[in-house]
Amino acid sequence: MATARAPSQTPVPTTETAESAGASSPVSDTEWEGMSSLLKNIYDYRDADGYDPTKLFQRKVNKRAVPDYYDIIKEPMALSTIKSKVAQKEYKSFSGFARDLALIPHNAQVYNRQDSQAYVDALDVKKVILQELRRLVDEKVIGEAAGALPYLGEIPEQDPLLPEEEEEDDEEEDEDELEVDEEEDDDEEDDGKRKRRRGVRSAAATAKREGAGRVKDDLKNDDPESRKKRGRPPRVDTPMEARIKTIMKGIRKPRNKANKLMVSAFERIPDKTVMPEYHAEIKTPMAMDILKRKLKRKKYQTVDHFMVDVELMFENAKKYNEEESQIYQDAVHLQNEARKIAKAEKEKPDTDFVMEEGRIPMPNGILHNGELWKVGDWVHIQNANDLTKPIVAQIYRTWQDADGGKWVNACWYYRPEQTVHRFDRHFLENEVVKTGQYRDHRIDEVVDRCFVMFVTRYNKGRPRDFPQDKEIYVCEARYNEENHKLNKIKTWASCLPDEVRDKDYVMDLFDAPRKLKKNPSPIAYLLKDEQKEDDELPKPEWGAENAPPKIGAVHRRPRDPKDSPPPEPTPPPPPTPPPAPALPTPSLPTAGSSHGYDSFRSRPFAQTSAISPMPAPTPQQQHASVAYTPSHPPQYHSQSPAPHVHSQTGQAPTYQPITPHIPFTPQPAAAMTSYQTPRPAPGYQQPYAQPPPSGYKAPQPVEVFVLNDHANMSIPQEIREQFHRDEKGRVLFFTAPPLNVDEPLSKEGRVLGHSARYLAAKAKKDAQKTAKRKLDEASASERADTAKKAKTNEEERFKQAVSQLRTKALNSLEDQLAAATKAELEASFNGKTKDGLAHMLDQLTRVQEQAVQKKLERELHVLEREAEKRTCVTGMTARLEENI
Repeated sequence: MATARAPSQTPVPTTETAESAGASSPVSDTEWEGMSSLLKNIYDYRDADGYDPTKLFQRKVNKRAVPDYYDIIKEPMALSTIKSKVAQKEYKSFSGFARDLALIPHNAQVYNRQDSQAYVDALDVKKVILQELRRLVDEKVIGEAAGALPYLGEIPEQDPLLPEEEEEDDEEEDEDELEVDEEEDDDEEDDGKRKRRRGVRSAAATAKREGAGRVKDDLKNDDPESRKKRGRPPRVDTPMEARIKTIMKGIRKPRNKANKLMVSAFERIPDKTVMPEYHAEIKTPMAMDILKRKLKRKKYQTVDHFMVDVELMFENAKKYNEEESQIYQDAVHLQNEARKIAKAEKEKPDTDFVMEEGRIPMPNGILHNGELWKVGDWVHIQNANDLTKPIVAQIYRTWQDADGGKWVNACWYYRPEQTVHRFDRHFLENEVVKTGQYRDHRIDEVVDRCFVMFVTRYNKGRPRDFPQDKEIYVCEARYNEENHKLNKIKTWASCLPDEVRDKDYVMDLFDAPRKLKKNPSPIAYLLKDEQKEDDELPKPEWGAENAPPKIGAVHRRPRDPKDSPPPEPTPPPPPTPPPAPALPTPSLPTAGSSHGYDSFRSRPFAQTSAISPMPAPTPQQQHASVAYTPSHPPQYHSQSPAPHVHSQTGQAPTYQPITPHIPFTPQPAAAMTSYQTPRPAPGYQQPYAQPPPSGYKAPQPVEVFVLNDHANMSIPQEIREQFHRDEKGRVLFFTAPPLNVDEPLSKEGRVLGHSARYLAAKAKKDAQKTAKRKLDEASASERADTAKKAKTNEEERFKQAVSQLRTKALNSLEDQLAAATKAELEASFNGKTKDGLAHMLDQLTRVQEQAVQKKLERELHVLEREAEKRTCVTGMTARLEENI
């Protein structure tokens, strides 16, 4: 067998082409034309049913979609690569071209199982290649030796699998088909996703993967970095979903007489641009990929609901195709097969579909401590490494184990300080990044609710009816823990569970989009002076097993070209101006005095917001201090007069480290219409009223605070009566001292003001201004008429000037024409101008006379013809004859 195959004659690879080396190509023009025609015929090949077996081999396998392909196949090849090499004339001989062609079916046979569609297509492609090479040999384009495919090695034998193992592999393959990695939802092309489906590979490849798996298990026990593994949510199928998957696997197995999978024609809907007539006839298309997508997104409620779409898919095929076609026959067979499998599956009890490890799915959510936790909820989970920073996560699965314990699988979102990034990277306030960590947690570990918004919506508003005391985060990037890169998210829906991708939430929009500010990395201080750009990436510090890193790391490695540069540093503010001199607090009279409490209460105070006047690191309202319980009086703040300052890194926990016992029911937002923007209270001093310099942040407006009832009552009554109070008797606290302007300013007992002479002069000046303004208004119409008349006269003068210039130009042109005509005539008659002119005039006169004579003859001829056409009518009344 080995001697029958021609050995490879491929020369040693080189990067220098024959043309670049200055030599002519050893391949003749006839051979180049033969290569092009051979490739065209391979691309155009279709079997009897119109199926294209070359579709999988037109491009190279996507490495991200099938990562182990390049570990097994050392010389990948595709038709597009061969076509490019032919176009650029890179081949040194025709045998090199034949070797590349042989690699395509050889690689497919090495990597795929014999019962896979890719293997069958590879055999068809190989048969076409041999036929085309034989055609070139018969046409004397190449010789017999060049037309033989080289021997590339033996095809490895398949591993003999037990029926149980084959079934397990089918389940894993089905899982790969039904689960799509979120990273690939944004970036992968359709051909990459198609090539993910594959069967069991060669024994060597299997052993290699098993060995790699053992190495990973060994490293996991020693290296904390192994905990950055990527994962997927576990399979937690309801009995109904398990039945549907069994039906889908059942209709994937049958093959037709050509040994091709019957379901291959039903994988996708025909392209509308290629087959518009199909979409014109079939109003509701259906295909296997749509069935899988709807199953993933929990669109089916029963098996019968699923079977409606299955029946629609096959009925569409029967309606569009003729009864004698292979697709029609395959549709009939698969339709009957699906019905039989569905009937058998529905007869089985639900106990036959218990998942591994005894998991019982809970698709309607988990009721715990009076709250319902379901797929898609954003939650805080206990962080064993740092109780003050709970894990931000989104629930992907909910189930109950064999012992009755309730579990959730959640996707983690890291905080900036838990990642490894460049030291000068900036992050948004309250930013988190999506990871590939899908971890299982007991429902008892869920601490509280939170919410994560995509960056494009975070600056526009907040979710409606979401409690104000819950944290809201913003996300704009994914975190790849393998290479420690932050990649911006293109499609937010790809980051969400399938069950909630089609759902949206209502927002309460801001009056105007807010400008998002980015802050430096919270762990930039970890950068060491000796770190360099060529150092290896640092590793984060890990702690507990099922928790994010304790703290990340920073580095100086070169910035990725895709990363945006850090924002420009904010210029430092100008020096703080000296504070205004504090006025001594006056001794206030009681409510009965004329200028005391009642007078004070009659003034409108500033209506300020219910948040702390100090800037907080997050835009959400924080929990109030324990000593001062916030309430919402009609006009005043209900917080401490010394608002607490929030720390950005070492923030104290604002939640209880146990599961809350308050049910999560949407509550209407408190009426805050009068607390939106702090406004200065009239009558109180506003220091530095002049416009602030560029870059200077103006001081906060005057705000008013009150203590809660318990704290207010702890102040003795006689003390409270000495200060300003509200309607409820609570002491008022101001952020600026009051300015008493009830009485006019005076000097030596006299009220300060202007003299009578000044006031008289001012009144006279104002009267003159008024008279002048009236005079100007009266004469405005006259001025307008004068201006209009002047404009009309100017236009007339302009028109006259243009007319004069036109006449002058015509006269000048007439003179030039006369002079030119005279000069031409003198040149024509050789100085005998008069005789020549007389002769020409005589000729013109004769011509005119002849023209006049001919015109008269023509008119006479016309009159004669009209007279001939007239016929006299006789034999009638005399009057008629006279008229005629």
